[in-house]
Amino acid sequence: MEDSFEDLIATYLENKIGISEHFLSDELANHLKKNLLDLNAGSLLLSAGIGNSEKLSFNNKIRSDAIYWLDKKNENIFENEFFDKIDAFVIYLNKSCYAGITGYEFHYSLYEKGDFYLKHLDQFKNNPSRKYSMISYLNSNWVEADGGELLIHQENNNQKISPTQGKTVFFKSNELVHEVLVTQNTRMSITGWLKSD
Repeated sequence: MEDSFEDLIATYLENKIGISEHFLSDELANHLKKNLLDLNAGSLLLSAGIGNSEKLSFNNKIRSDAIYWLDKKNENIFENEFFDKIDAFVIYLNKSCYAGITGYEFHYSLYEKGDFYLKHLDQFKNNPSRKYSMISYLNSNWVEADGGELLIHQENNNQKISPTQGKTVFFKSNELVHEVLVTQNTRMSITGWLKSD
């Protein structure tokens, strides 16, 4: 487990973008993907908004995915296994990097064919509590033609990241402008933020 944590931290320190190719096991990723697809089949996903509760708006010309917020109170065994992994990572991150993380929030994210999310930062202007962004992908057999890459904009060094199953990406929420390119296939992830309230 700590190997994947160290992968995230080491690559983050090197390039401001942490990547662990196998943060989630295939078994856990498959269970989470089934949960997401079941929720979608039950029409429980909601259109994703822009901004937070104080300034929430909806604009499918900027963002067209659908989401479902995860909560330990749902008592889903696989989602709680995911939370256990995040809890362990937060302890490791705080101990090794003095990050001061005190909480987090995560949601499922589903992009259907043609969906996208234009350039944005993950930190709200009226609330700086989000410190690090984390995205864990649930897409098996993803190929380049499927599109849907995470494009992170850095000066002279834009980076495209394919949303392949098990991979987790980690970066500072207030630093890196990024976008989700148009997907040609159903694209699934768990997206969230480590917070310091």
